[in-house]
Amino acid sequence: MKKLLIILLLLSSCRKIEVPAPVVTTKDIFSVSQSTVSNGDEIMFNLKSSGIYTLTMGDSVTSQVVTRERFTGKVGENKLKIYTSSLPVKYLYLLLEDESKSQIGKTIITIN
Repeated sequence: MKKLLIILLLLSSCRKIEVPAPVVTTKDIFSVSQSTVSNGDEIMFNLKSSGIYTLTMGDSVTSQVVTRERFTGKVGENKLKIYTSSLPVKYLYLLLEDESKSQIGKTIITIN
């Protein structure tokens, strides 16, 4: 009886656990007018020159800034993670500006 119980426990503990695959973004987020993102998603965008850039998220209805991040960008593909779990709004604009406050890209994001 004990052997049967041990065998059943071993068989039930050997099940494959399915882990969801991470979402891979290969498209420039600023190349489309609207995107859907979830907490922890990685966004990708291309830059023509390296330097200091500012990424601003704001409420698309009231135009009020929700968060702003300054980062050092490099020439070519750049990736940043977006954390949205504490954001109070669902529809945001995403604005990318260079050091001289020139707009590089702007898009609308929907929090999923």
